Amino acid sequence: MEEARVQRSFPVKPKLKSKARTPKQTAESKYWSSFKTQQIPDLISVPSLTFSPTAPHSFAAAHSASLTLFSAQTLAPTATISSFSDAVSCASFRSDALLLAASDLSGLVQVFDAKSRTPLRRLRSHTRPCRFVHFPRLDKLHLISAADDALVKLWDVAEETPVAEFLGHKDYVRCGDSSPVNSDVFITGSYDHVVKLWDARVGDSKSSLQLNHAAPVEDVVFLPAGGMVATAGGNSVKLWDLIGGGKLVYSMESHNKTVTSICVGRVGRDFGEESNQFRIMSVGLDGYLKVFDYGALKVTHSMRFPAPLLSVGYSPDCSTRVIGTSNGVIYASKRRVKEIEKEKVSESSLFWRVAPLEHTEKKVLRPSHFRYFRRGQGEKPSEGDYLVMRPKRVKLAEHDKLLNKFRHGEALVSVLESKNPGNVLAVMEELVARRKLLKCVSNLDVEKLELLLAFLHRYCTTPRYSRLLMGLTKKVLEMRADDIRGSQALKNHVRNLKRSVEEEIRVQMSLQEIQGIISPLLKIAGR
Repeated sequence: MEEARVQRSFPVKPKLKSKARTPKQTAESKYWSSFKTQQIPDLISVPSLTFSPTAPHSFAAAHSASLTLFSAQTLAPTATISSFSDAVSCASFRSDALLLAASDLSGLVQVFDAKSRTPLRRLRSHTRPCRFVHFPRLDKLHLISAADDALVKLWDVAEETPVAEFLGHKDYVRCGDSSPVNSDVFITGSYDHVVKLWDARVGDSKSSLQLNHAAPVEDVVFLPAGGMVATAGGNSVKLWDLIGGGKLVYSMESHNKTVTSICVGRVGRDFGEESNQFRIMSVGLDGYLKVFDYGALKVTHSMRFPAPLLSVGYSPDCSTRVIGTSNGVIYASKRRVKEIEKEKVSESSLFWRVAPLEHTEKKVLRPSHFRYFRRGQGEKPSEGDYLVMRPKRVKLAEHDKLLNKFRHGEALVSVLESKNPGNVLAVMEELVARRKLLKCVSNLDVEKLELLLAFLHRYCTTPRYSRLLMGLTKKVLEMRADDIRGSQALKNHVRNLKRSVEEEIRVQMSLQEIQGIISPLLKIAGR
């Protein structure tokens, strides 16, 4: 039977070449990547970041024995408070942003006027370093503090006296948060692995609820609805259902090292239908920022920074994100504002406004209209039009042209001289499909055979090519044994080929030995 000679109008492509998996860019990844990051250097370790709850949402950063205030618009420092005798550990704005409280490692808690930075109150009662201070969200008269003396205290700010002491923890208390729906309820986390829910209306030291995180608790926050909390410790962030009696809902273990800080933030209004949803942002000593969608129970975005991360903050207006590191650099990110949003004018600033024109559909052109025959190439097709596209001309390489002319041997030599392994494999696969590869190998002269052996020596042990090339190597050695014996150059190529194959066999045997050692350990660990 005569071979059907069909002209190919498309280039050959390798079938065995592995495709690189590129991560799919989701809408949420685009949203979080749109924050333009800049560095704020020349600080010392930043253990705490907090945003003002009122516009323009400035933020405060604790570093060394100072507390620096930054503008959320320019990300530039506006003021520094230095009236501390020891390193500042935590800071918190009151709900109206008029007062700012800060604690330090001497155990002292100070309350400042947020505008003038004047010290108003000095609350001294803790005997060990004070690690946590917080203004309740719905209460302007009291303040919560916790320290390494395992004590949690509720202060009357005006009187400078503790209203209540809570003695349930057995180790350092490092974090806490207040309920967004009840001013008397708050939660604290300790290095005794326990998170406790407190009610200020109960006079004794017994907690209302206790959660076991199974690792030293570094941070804890209430979720916006108030019925769930998120705790961070070890390499995990856990969700707990308070209404269900403290039931563990989910454990997110995406970090490789200790999670140091978490915060809850809402995605911006320009995110689409999910703009009313909230996310948990966590940072850890592994240098990663993780964005966790606790509605879908999955990590939706991840970002790497070149230093261990200690703190994270997110502005209430969804425009600014700040991250504090152990080397004293703050990575502050601003959301890029679209030109459309810049051009918006407030309705209150106008005396009158023109009603927007209603959207009207373009009149459909019919063959009875003169304009129907005057349409040019710039006319955009409407729905229902059938597009006749001119096929794009495909540029063929030299080996593709030779394959079209059924000059198989010349095609193989041409692609071997190009030194592109992907194209060589594609041509070989095409020749295998045409049952011409072995014939081409048998017809190669000594010089071209040397080119083929050099290619086999270089790529026959590559995993993505070895399936085809190892079998071809065996056939080449069998078919051209006499030519190889008569040429010293071919002997050298075969010797190098044998050496690379033996080396690959040794590597594979070593990997099997390692697998045999690890497999029993994994089975024991799985139990």
